[in-house]
Amino acid sequence: MFYWLFYEVLYEYFSFLRVFKYITFRAAYSALFSLIIAFIIIPYFVKILKQKRITERVKKPYLENHIHKEVTPTMGGISILFIILLSTILWARLDNRAIILILLVVMGFFILGFIDDYLKIKTEKTSGLLIRYKLLGQIGIGILVGVYLYLYPLSLNQTVITFPFTKGVSLDISWFYIIFCIFVVVASSNAVNLTDGLDGLAIGSLIFVGLGLIIMTYLAGHKELAQYLKIDYVPLSSELVIFLSSLLGASLGFLWFNSHPAQIFMGDCGSLALGGALGTIALIIKQEVALIIVGGLFVIEVGSSLIQIIFYKMTGKRIFLMSPLHHHFEKKGWTESKIVIRFWIIAIIFVLLSLSTLKLR
Repeated sequence: MFYWLFYEVLYEYFSFLRVFKYITFRAAYSALFSLIIAFIIIPYFVKILKQKRITERVKKPYLENHIHKEVTPTMGGISILFIILLSTILWARLDNRAIILILLVVMGFFILGFIDDYLKIKTEKTSGLLIRYKLLGQIGIGILVGVYLYLYPLSLNQTVITFPFTKGVSLDISWFYIIFCIFVVVASSNAVNLTDGLDGLAIGSLIFVGLGLIIMTYLAGHKELAQYLKIDYVPLSSELVIFLSSLLGASLGFLWFNSHPAQIFMGDCGSLALGGALGTIALIIKQEVALIIVGGLFVIEVGSSLIQIIFYKMTGKRIFLMSPLHHHFEKKGWTESKIVIRFWIIAIIFVLLSLSTLKLR
């Protein structure tokens, strides 16, 4: 909206408004705008949720030390998504197909997570939607993403998968790309969702992963830099930097209130939507495999849960005291703050490693 108003309409009268043409300018101010709005509205949002008694549900037999969190408001993802959508609509170009796609995906996952959170609150149970229904919803969104990108590609090599740390190694999977998209979107949304178990863990990690994706997305949308680094040039992807910057600002603002001891939790409406956004952006900018590295912490968290389930079904024994992995360390006696900070450090290491893949080919 600001691009259209200040650059396309008013620029001919006020030449200094040409700054609205530049991605870097709009990205910086979309992040700052999101952060300021977060500081303004989230305290009011916390107050409303407390009044409505929309609070966390804790699995009492397993997380006895989390009982005190049952008075903490949840569904904070509503505020995060509101801020991201508002900032993106104001600062991004809305005639961009990549922006429209990511906003639709985020809204789809938000609705799915909202239903799950609402059922938890209504039934006063720790589980909302049945797993199979939640998975069906995620797969449905993944199918829409895959079919759209297959039929209306944003890159000349949309169905070609490239591999980090290699030069010229790629694989064209043709229509299997749709199935691949489903896997990426579903896996990324669930990975963030599973990581959201301690104060500040998921949203803090998202900030670091978001920074990594901002750099990757900017490079993918810059023709000269993309050619120099030998990565796919995706012209329309540059506007996604605005979305990611809005996400970054909103996440920083939310972390202020979600840090230990948390005043508010994201809920599934936030974690599913933000996780789905990461996967979709990785697909758009053709960094699908690199997403495994940049989001390495999320991969470890979801991997620990899968290993626990498979090993238990095969042997009747558990590898971890509890999964996902952050709960294992809780059971070992680590404090919540120590786990979160150390996991943030791991997230930073993975982000730095992922950025090195852009040059090491």
